[in-house]
Amino acid sequence: MVDLAARTDRLDAYLDERGLEAVWFAKPNGFAWLTGGDNAVDDDADVGVAAAGYDGALRAITDNVEAERLADEELPDAAAVESFPWHAHSLADAVAERSPAPAAADFDVPGFERADASRLRQPLTDDDVERYRELGREAAAAVETVCRNLEPEDPEYEVAAGIDISLASRDVDTPVVLVGGAERAQRFRHYTPSDATLGDYALVSVTAERAGLYASLTRTVAFDAPDWLEERHRAAARVEATALAATEAAAAGELTGEVDGADAAPDTAGDVFEAIREAYAAVGFADEWENHHQGGAAGFAGREWFAAPGSDEPVRRPMGYAWNPTVRGTKSEDTHLVAPDFTETLTKTGQWPTHEVEPVDVDGISTEPRELSAPVIR
Repeated sequence: MVDLAARTDRLDAYLDERGLEAVWFAKPNGFAWLTGGDNAVDDDADVGVAAAGYDGALRAITDNVEAERLADEELPDAAAVESFPWHAHSLADAVAERSPAPAAADFDVPGFERADASRLRQPLTDDDVERYRELGREAAAAVETVCRNLEPEDPEYEVAAGIDISLASRDVDTPVVLVGGAERAQRFRHYTPSDATLGDYALVSVTAERAGLYASLTRTVAFDAPDWLEERHRAAARVEATALAATEAAAAGELTGEVDGADAAPDTAGDVFEAIREAYAAVGFADEWENHHQGGAAGFAGREWFAAPGSDEPVRRPMGYAWNPTVRGTKSEDTHLVAPDFTETLTKTGQWPTHEVEPVDVDGISTEPRELSAPVIR
């Protein structure tokens, strides 16, 4: 279960700063962040079947169809569960009727402000970190188990199905499963599975979710590796290593205010992006960043934010970061925890080969080599 005290301390400050009496979360990742539970019935729905709120105490509102199940299986004992007849109200109207005001919510509620739920979820708490470690290990183990057994004649969609099953057996959901064989992985950056066979090599990219936390990783398996595969993958890996080093530097600047002087503004996602752009140029693929997003902060969303030119999102720690640079036909991606005193790879089992990769020499970052996931050549 989540550390409710850490959540409520943060929410008390949020309410005080904005002069609010309550804040509500009905989007599945916000609900999971506050309660540790799952309010999703229809995975296609943007808003779940219940709203969790805080007004000095933890509350939940849902209809009479869901109330008993959520109280028994999804909500902490501290949450007071209130229900309304399924036919009488929408969830938004029920929250508006029962909440003190003024209030905010992460979904549309009449008369409420919109809550910036992503900023509230950052940085991660200690209990988030421990659960994130478990998810990262489980996700990597499931994906790598499937990848070790791939064959050139496997259809992409069968590989995806195997990953879904492997992760489901660990109680992990798969909002993103991309499988690209040799032909499609070179043509597309988002290689949604098709009936094409893998051929000479494959890229497998997965975002896994459990209890609201998300971890992303990519694994490369080559059966008859193209001549360019190693060069392009190493180039992408050097960009990932540079992004990770820039994240560490940016997070330290935000916390200490000493990177550009004691009165400097916090370092941002845009600052990290500039380091990424420099890295692409340094490895000989200056324009490749234009063909795909580069990733960003991860936690209670696949990406809490994406790094982009001029982005002012602050770089926080402890926080998950999933950078995913691509160079045509290759991709380097894992989810890393950046904490004040250390950085660790969350999506790591110790059973997949790694290679030592040096970040590009960009002002302000460390060029200490990183151990990143390498292609498997069979």
